[in-house]
Amino acid sequence: MSDCQRLMARIYGERDAARGAEKTLLWMLSEAGEVADAYVKNSKNIGPELADLLAWMLSTCNVLGIDIQKEFLSRYSAGCPRCGQIPCICPVL
Repeated sequence: MSDCQRLMARIYGERDAARGAEKTLLWMLSEAGEVADAYVKNSKNIGPELADLLAWMLSTCNVLGIDIQKEFLSRYSAGCPRCGQIPCICPVL
């Protein structure tokens, strides 16, 4: 994941910094809507839309100075954050 985050910084880092955190976050949320739309429409485009969403999430992390791999592993490496188990044994919501 760190490699992907560094790639996004190399490709879009200057543009993302100029756009700022708020607008980058809004673009990420827009991409989430496109993923949902592709899913609802049973589109074959869902894979590329998910890739775009990940790209915007990584760009958002870059603008905010967040190492997402570190955050992810800190939160999930020991199992489910709520029950602490692998696999999760939390009741299905």
